[in-house]
Amino acid sequence: MQLEIQVAIYEDNNALRESLTHLIKVSGLLAFVGAYPDCSNILRNCEANKPDVILMDIEMPGISGIDATRLVKDKYPEINVLMLTVFENRDKIFDALRAGATGYLLKKSTAIQIIEAITELANGGSPMSGEIARKVLEFFTHPKAGKKNAYTLSERELDILKRLVAGDSYKMIGDHCSITIGTVRSHINSIYHKLAVNSKSEAVIKAIKERLV
Repeated sequence: MQLEIQVAIYEDNNALRESLTHLIKVSGLLAFVGAYPDCSNILRNCEANKPDVILMDIEMPGISGIDATRLVKDKYPEINVLMLTVFENRDKIFDALRAGATGYLLKKSTAIQIIEAITELANGGSPMSGEIARKVLEFFTHPKAGKKNAYTLSERELDILKRLVAGDSYKMIGDHCSITIGTVRSHINSIYHKLAVNSKSEAVIKAIKERLV
């Protein structure tokens, strides 16, 4: 039975790649399965190593981290991609989410924050650095496109969808709404059905693109 979370790293900065490799190896919670300076063989690497989580830089030679994320999610939708980057601008954030990334951390994050984010991601969360979560939430302060009622989402479902977009885990949503994790899952299943999506990342992308919350 696999207990450790299998982690692969894609980072073109040699020093940072080595640092992240060391962090994964000594964490005690994670299993290191490979580190690469570019994404030229990422699908072959995924087939060979079967990572649970990929730590992904955005700017790399050849294939960008965003394009590589799209390739991975198309062929291996079960693999979670955590962007680890210096970019804080909204376009990069949303491009990464649309490509299928389910977490977004800044490189200034501490070692503990990175380990916690990997663990949260592998357990169904969508971790984001505080600055990133704020930018996502700010996007929804503008006038809405008026599409949310077309999906007949309840106020509770809209609230939960907003928390998903903000990167909250099921436990955090449950605490926020004062409901059990089982009830959170039930609401999320209903959201998936109404939005005609099959995963959290699809729901988040649809919410962002159509400004549903």
